Amino acid sequence: MAEQPILVPVILSGGTGSRLWPISRESHPKPFMVLPDKQSLLQKTYLRAHQLPHAASIITITNASYYFKTCTEYDATAQTNLIPQQFLLEPVARNTAPAIALCALFVQHEFGPDAILLVQPADHLIEDTTAFIAACKEALKLADENKIVTFGMKPTRPETGFGYIECGETIPTVQNAYDVRRFIEKPAVDVAEMYMNDGRYLWNAGIFCFKASTLLSELEIHAPALLTAATHCLQETMRNTNEEPSYHLDKTSFEQLPSISIDYALMEKSSKLLVIACDFNWQDIGSWEHYRQLYPADKNGNTVIGNAILKDANNNFIFGNERVIASIGINDLAIIDTPDALLISHRDKTQDVKHIVNRLKEKAHESYLTHRTVIRPWGTYTVLEEGFAFKIKRIVVKPQHSLSLQLHHHRSEHWIVVLGIARVVNADKTYDLKTNESTFVPMQTPHRLSNPGESDLIIIEVQTGSYLGEDDIVRFEDTYGRIT
Repeated sequence: MAEQPILVPVILSGGTGSRLWPISRESHPKPFMVLPDKQSLLQKTYLRAHQLPHAASIITITNASYYFKTCTEYDATAQTNLIPQQFLLEPVARNTAPAIALCALFVQHEFGPDAILLVQPADHLIEDTTAFIAACKEALKLADENKIVTFGMKPTRPETGFGYIECGETIPTVQNAYDVRRFIEKPAVDVAEMYMNDGRYLWNAGIFCFKASTLLSELEIHAPALLTAATHCLQETMRNTNEEPSYHLDKTSFEQLPSISIDYALMEKSSKLLVIACDFNWQDIGSWEHYRQLYPADKNGNTVIGNAILKDANNNFIFGNERVIASIGINDLAIIDTPDALLISHRDKTQDVKHIVNRLKEKAHESYLTHRTVIRPWGTYTVLEEGFAFKIKRIVVKPQHSLSLQLHHHRSEHWIVVLGIARVVNADKTYDLKTNESTFVPMQTPHRLSNPGESDLIIIEVQTGSYLGEDDIVRFEDTYGRIT
């Protein structure tokens, strides 16, 4: 009986999902978006990885700033003890080719050259998990024969937001497997209609299966500079880290890697590439129009998430969290409301939201980067109000967690306990505060806030000073490894 190959699921959790602004932002990207069943896209990807046969470890490659948020998402699934986890943490944003090359090198180092990677983006929705697992099993057979397998989805509509794959000759040994004739960029609508009716064209799902050694040998042929840079980066990382299972990729060498997609770097050039035609109800939630389709519409075609009152309105998508949204006499609009940003777009134009995000980025407007509520490894903070020389926050510290021992050069802080017990380090004093008690932390004073209790600690923080940016922090001690 043939020995079962080692399988390592890889989760790519990178892109910001700018077309889903203002919910998706750089500090809270698309994989963390919650779906109708209250699970995030990232959680669903993680749970699928647990269902793959004989998985040796799950590797997540993501930005270092998402590490603690990702761990929190995984912990909420109650699956974290079933299969070992490892993390490759990127210091800056790059594209899929560097990420996949580094994962292949890492898997070869950890599990050997014949270990097989199953690479999934973290921001895709797959509703038929049984069919997905069946397709993965077929892909594993081909990967074990030194092929690189990509997954193509049978089109269900003339989609202009996806890339396509043209199928070539059939592969007789595996059902629904084909040579790849060519990759095609996002087409015009008339071309997309032709592709849907033709039968030889599939949506490019960006899911790959291959042996570590197969991918690396193909990179050596088609992208040798990328492979050399990735090899150097991993060597520097392994030489300088002892943080297993989380590896902070070496910043200096990582920044030398080119920002290029795996399709451009390798897949469009490799002679070992095959595609499996799949039908497991796959969706790339790439715009608000795609997200709208996950929810039912009323008799007037309106899809409402949140609290809205509509009159003489048809075919609208309305998403709100807190405020009541009232509309009269509007049609075919997308209205996305958050506490600090409001998007109003024609439904046919939601693919263009990324241009708004680029404008916000050029203006250095915070709404492209963060929400008013920001997740930290110790809990969350919410900006309630801010103005000239002041900022008011609501801070929630999880039980048995603490902020770093730190000081600020440009601001003082006044803390008022709303709920729970706060343990405070303030200069050379340590003391506890109960509900309704408060303390003052002067500028340039070392201080720390901890929650020694068994339930959440909630405080109101009032900051005053000449500069109130989040980068005015000097850390001396930190439980979460954030001292640089």
